[in-house]
Amino acid sequence: MQKVLSKEEIKATRSLLIAGVIAGPLFILVPLIEMFTRPGFDLKRHAISVLSLGELGWIQIATFVITGLLTIACAFGMRRVMYPGPSGIWGPSLIGAYGFGMIAAGVFATDPGFGFPPGAPEGMPASMSWHAILHSIAFFLAFTSLPVACFVFVRRFASMRLGGWIVYSIATGLGTPVLIALGMASTIATGVAFFIAGIVAWIWVVAVALQLLTDKTLETKEN
Repeated sequence: MQKVLSKEEIKATRSLLIAGVIAGPLFILVPLIEMFTRPGFDLKRHAISVLSLGELGWIQIATFVITGLLTIACAFGMRRVMYPGPSGIWGPSLIGAYGFGMIAAGVFATDPGFGFPPGAPEGMPASMSWHAILHSIAFFLAFTSLPVACFVFVRRFASMRLGGWIVYSIATGLGTPVLIALGMASTIATGVAFFIAGIVAWIWVVAVALQLLTDKTLETKEN
């Protein structure tokens, strides 16, 4: 049975979904700008997480936290549209977990290393601080939740016979962890692999949010 939402509910749901549409470009563009403006940063040597360090670190911290909050808001919007249909619980919940991982990654900074910020020791830190450990856990949470969400959404798209979306979601669900693994193995420069994985993940979130904005549940009533 298709849900019937009031005009106010439709407006609120659209706003929540648009939050997810905003989150993706924000997360990609801010560190992209910082890559070319922060002295000493080299994507071939550094993951964007280290942009949270130094005097201007607050910019990346805010980016993690704000995009995480926007993603959680989007997850609530997704649930309003999808529940009680296929993937209506787990899909939005996993997107929310992805957003929570982003927030935690901002709150708990990684350790200085590989010469960044300027003055930091070269090479990896000899040991990890407690906040760097929590940062790593947050990263793992985010980039485990997102690929799983991709496969959960396949069920919804299959029920709607949206073949292109099925292929896209499977490709994203497989591609993101593969990029992370290649980065961790240094097959591809770690910072490059992680950033590309982030771009792939965020574009999928934005695309799904836009797709849900076209759902019949959100059709505006005439009266």
